[in-house]
Amino acid sequence: MKFADIVINRPIEGPFTYSIPGSLKEDVKIGSVVEVSFGNKVVIGYVVGLSDKCDIEKIKPINSLVDKKLCLVPDILELTKWISNYYYSSWGEAISAAVPGVLKKSISGKRHRKEKHEEEIPEFEFIDGSDTHLTPNREQQEALDSIMGSMDAKSHRVFLLHGVTGSGKTEVYLQSIAYALKLGLSSIVLVPEISLTPQTVARFKSRFGDKIAVLHSRLLGSKRASEWHRISSGEAQIVIGARSAIFAPVKNLGLVVVDEEHETSYKQEDAPRYNARDAAIKRAEISKAIVILGSATPSLESFYAAKNGQFTLIELSERIDSRLLPAVDIVDMREEMTRAKKVPIFSQKLREWIEKDIAERKQVILFLNRRGFSTFINCRKCGYVIKCKRCSVSLTYHFDKKKLVCHHCNFNMEPPEICPECNAAYLKYWGLGTEKVESELNRFFPQATIARMDTDSTHKRGSHDKVLSKFKDGNIDIIIGTQMIAKGLDFPKVTLVGVISADTALNLPDFRSAERTFNLLTQVAGRAGRSDLGGRVIIQSYTPHHYSIQAAKTHDYNAFYDKEISLRKELYLPPFCHMVSLTLRGRKEERVFKVSDNLKASLEKEIKSKNIDILGPAPAPISKMKGMYRWNIFLRAKIAEDVTSILKKALDRNKSSGIIITVDVDPS
Repeated sequence: MKFADIVINRPIEGPFTYSIPGSLKEDVKIGSVVEVSFGNKVVIGYVVGLSDKCDIEKIKPINSLVDKKLCLVPDILELTKWISNYYYSSWGEAISAAVPGVLKKSISGKRHRKEKHEEEIPEFEFIDGSDTHLTPNREQQEALDSIMGSMDAKSHRVFLLHGVTGSGKTEVYLQSIAYALKLGLSSIVLVPEISLTPQTVARFKSRFGDKIAVLHSRLLGSKRASEWHRISSGEAQIVIGARSAIFAPVKNLGLVVVDEEHETSYKQEDAPRYNARDAAIKRAEISKAIVILGSATPSLESFYAAKNGQFTLIELSERIDSRLLPAVDIVDMREEMTRAKKVPIFSQKLREWIEKDIAERKQVILFLNRRGFSTFINCRKCGYVIKCKRCSVSLTYHFDKKKLVCHHCNFNMEPPEICPECNAAYLKYWGLGTEKVESELNRFFPQATIARMDTDSTHKRGSHDKVLSKFKDGNIDIIIGTQMIAKGLDFPKVTLVGVISADTALNLPDFRSAERTFNLLTQVAGRAGRSDLGGRVIIQSYTPHHYSIQAAKTHDYNAFYDKEISLRKELYLPPFCHMVSLTLRGRKEERVFKVSDNLKASLEKEIKSKNIDILGPAPAPISKMKGMYRWNIFLRAKIAEDVTSILKKALDRNKSSGIIITVDVDPS
């Protein structure tokens, strides 16, 4: 073949045709990663087709091959093509998401070398290698029989494994993978954020040893490249990783596991904005493999699909060894506020239980999904709130840095001593973050060893692992953290979980806010009582009668689902439709609004007979971010592809310099 069709990582349609130089004729194949001249730049390209004829004159040649060993397998090309069509990105952008950055770093000979200052972080191990097959209980055995039966039949099938926290979902994954290995099949296991689920990885490693490759963003570049080649060569038959591990070049894929399938971190924030859970189902369909979606709190979309027969529902309703789920108490903070004559951080009940558990050398997890010390500063005289200069949000005070910080653009400043608006000295620090809770804990419980886990305290490589190791060894009494402590942790000595405020997610302008609240409360409650010591959960709330909080109290997913699904149906929201969000950004608000208005008119012309609703345009919940004004348009349709098919024409017609339009299909 003399010519190659090549796509590149740009938001433009391809492919573009290049000639294949004689020196590369033997090596360039479909799936090869190459360097090409595009405009006046040298860029990475991906070969998606070959031909021996071309009608175009003066064709540029391919510059070079990035790596002879690096060739994308056909099912990855098919998967990325589907991602580009469904999630409205170019094929080149979708393929680029599938190839680790370190494997593309060869332009101008700048191959990645391990720098002297880079250090390998030791793997976080909880287990001594003695983890062996546990005997499944009745429910686990029934689950395994169904999954193994489908593997024997070599038929693509999606199982939704709905198991309460501590019911042994991981053991079902492990034994299903062992069975796949026996059949000569490979497996991919997706976990939400690998640095936050070290125990899960440790269990897999102690069971399967060198057959495992781990892929995630915190790996050093050299290690990531070697893991990729181990998978590609067939040496590693089990891949564990976060989102992008779904693109691992495994041979003979037989099983894909998506752990905590409801997690929003499976959704990619940049183009291509794919959801790894849905990409996993598509990859398994292409390879005729089995999918296990596991969760104690499945997404409404997945549970609805299981109820309607698209997925096979498997229930694990009991904890291992018939351990009881922890007792949950809800404290009405309105009453506490009346009694204490101020806004307390800890209710009397929570303080008493913390005191008791520390005295008995047990451990406590406290959860608050908000970083920082104070949420905002305002002037009690004129009401002025100190906001970010670049974003329409208040600045959060961080005590350890003595700075006001924007959590969206990282702008920071010294806190003023007088009001910038009226020069009064009546500035008050309001609200609550993990730093403030840590400070108050030290005041109330000076005898306790306390650690904080949030993105501020654990931004250094390996810092999660150090905190969790100390906690596991009993050197920390209380951990206070954000949602990174809500999942995947299994510590026998944790007998008390306290939720400082259950209302932070409920008040967000998001139709999924009740679902997020129920999920987080159920997941964090599941960290307690995972041994014979038993457990207790105390949830503090100013809206204690909300159905999501009441359902979390009784660990009753079905009660929550029944209430939430009826509301979604009434309002015609997912899973009854697909949403596509368009965000327009620009420096001048009037122009952003004008282009939004014109775009809506264009879309209305394109829609005609198609059953698509248009909502907006309206300012985004955070209407200004990083100096850019933001407006949203939402499209709602039964079939997502109906929307993406009309978007191209409408967006081409409304291109405007200085206005950036992003498309997000099925936003999380």
